[in-house]
Amino acid sequence: MPAENPPTARTTSRTGGRVRSRDAQDAVLSAAAELLEEVGYRGVTIEGVAKRAGVAKSTIYRWWKSKPTLVMDAYRQAVEGRMPSADTGTLVGDLTSFVGELHRVAEHPLRVKALRGLMAEAQLDPAFEEPFRQWVESRRALVKNLLARGIDRGELPPATDLDFAADQLFGPFWYRLLVGHAPLSPPDAEVWVAHLLGGLRGSAAQL
Repeated sequence: MPAENPPTARTTSRTGGRVRSRDAQDAVLSAAAELLEEVGYRGVTIEGVAKRAGVAKSTIYRWWKSKPTLVMDAYRQAVEGRMPSADTGTLVGDLTSFVGELHRVAEHPLRVKALRGLMAEAQLDPAFEEPFRQWVESRRALVKNLLARGIDRGELPPATDLDFAADQLFGPFWYRLLVGHAPLSPPDAEVWVAHLLGGLRGSAAQL
């Protein structure tokens, strides 16, 4: 009977290729996120990312069509790793955990600078606007999911406007981050959440 080794060898080769490809993609994303925080969005170049990741520029362009899409994919992965979705069993606990981690960015000046730069770039560069907006929407979707779970548990009225609630959570954060008139402090998360939920419950009761 014919030996079965050749098919097995081909399968192993394909699997190894996928692993190497995934490793290379992870290296590119990590390099882009690191450079973003070190030199800011405008300082990031595909050449610089390729050199740090140890891959060819053509390899990067095979996976990402432009610098904006690469940078925001990299930043999305970095933020999701730092801020996994909480599931404490209560809306207060979930939101307090999220807001506390959100405010923790203030402990990292390079991250603050990077975030300010991304927001500014989104207002100035049409090519960057959409990738940035998609990232913002991904963060809003996470918060809306937490709020929706709260509605399902009876912790918020069914009529709660999830989009407006997400605006109320992120609005003060961005205002303080960009203007710098008041601090962002993780210990204040509980108070912020109490204000947010009190307003949402009161507004819904008036409808």
